[in-house]
Amino acid sequence: MKIKIFEFETQEKECFQEFAERGDVECLSEALSARNAERHTDADIISPFIYSDLGSEVLEKMPDLKLIATRSTGYDHIDLEFCRKKGIKVVNVPSYGDNTVAEHVFALLLAISHRLIQAVDRTRKGDFSSGGLQGFDLKGRTIGVIGTGSIGEQVIRIAQGFGMNVLAFDVQPRYELQEKLEFQYIEFENLLQQSDVVTLHVPATEKTRNLISRKEFDLMKEGTVLINTSRGSIVDVEAFLRALSEGRLRAAGLDVLPEEPTVREEAEVLRSVYEKTHDLTTLLADHVLLRLNNVIITPHNAFNTKEAVQQIMDTTIENIKSFLQGHPQNMVSG
Repeated sequence: MKIKIFEFETQEKECFQEFAERGDVECLSEALSARNAERHTDADIISPFIYSDLGSEVLEKMPDLKLIATRSTGYDHIDLEFCRKKGIKVVNVPSYGDNTVAEHVFALLLAISHRLIQAVDRTRKGDFSSGGLQGFDLKGRTIGVIGTGSIGEQVIRIAQGFGMNVLAFDVQPRYELQEKLEFQYIEFENLLQQSDVVTLHVPATEKTRNLISRKEFDLMKEGTVLINTSRGSIVDVEAFLRALSEGRLRAAGLDVLPEEPTVREEAEVLRSVYEKTHDLTTLLADHVLLRLNNVIITPHNAFNTKEAVQQIMDTTIENIKSFLQGHPQNMVSG
């Protein structure tokens, strides 16, 4: 079996050592894409991260492909329908670093509430004045948690530690969790109307695309804070910019953007085929967001702690081993 690991980081080398010793694994720092897929037609198993393109145009160039072991929980970068038709099994890492991502939510929120970025920038310049740096307390504020899976649960626990009031919405409420943690499930619209902070913890699907758009922003209080560590597609970026400009949103903390992988590669804008595959309006809006003082953006890094990354690697190795042994685990398709 020829195994190819895409978006490979040097620290991951040891994890794949047992496959490397058999001479059947190739580790590549690049993401898989339509531009390089021709070089990987011999792959039986591939393990990408979220920036690889696993659409039909790419996958059809890999006739021997039997398994995609994505090193992520989300799998919206994979054409599952194509995989079903071709009998390609898809496995993921169902959960990892739940507390890690939840902690990042509050890193973003505290940076906003205490004006940390502005304060650090100012003092680095030798200016120790505090004018214009007044923040706000989290204690007593209401946080609305949209999505109460494993990460949402950890967010609720931490929020309560700060003395925040917790409201939640989920299409599949966990009422036993509500009773245990003593928060309150309410209707989606009511959550938006009552929350001082709204934090998103839902997967990227067609149903959640632009879940937060103009209508939803209009329901929010003046001065709401939005935190998004899930996927960029959940928020309509044009409506988002409007809400910021009108003051509906006080500030935002983001670990994701709709055109995030492409924002990293601005040279792509010059490619003749670019406009066919990317929404330039959304891309422009993303660039505007990067420059706003009341928006804090991190590079999809909420998961990135030593402990969480190790959990990803351990699960991925077990996913590949289980497939090779004939009993695949953590399947999302196949």
